[in-house]
Amino acid sequence: MAFSKQQLKKFADLIRIDIPEEKLEKMNIDSVIEWLDKLQKIDTTGVEPMLNPAEHKLPRRKDIVTDGNIRDLVLANTPDNAGVSRGYFAVPKVMDE
Repeated sequence: MAFSKQQLKKFADLIRIDIPEEKLEKMNIDSVIEWLDKLQKIDTTGVEPMLNPAEHKLPRRKDIVTDGNIRDLVLANTPDNAGVSRGYFAVPKVMDE
């Protein structure tokens, strides 16, 4: 199956890449298409889909609260003390009404 220069240009436009005219002349996409056709013909019945080639187990830790009730220590990091007395960070207004 051979692709014309116009078809290659259209494919390039569809996938949003710019291929110069001189490269279009030299492109041999036929070998890639043949390789993909061979891959599609492989019998994969009985093969389970693989989400990740490396089966990693993530380390788990116990869900224990270790730094509870430190609101005052956290609020001490604020550069502006406007909301600290009420227990929150005060930030500049970002939206107009």
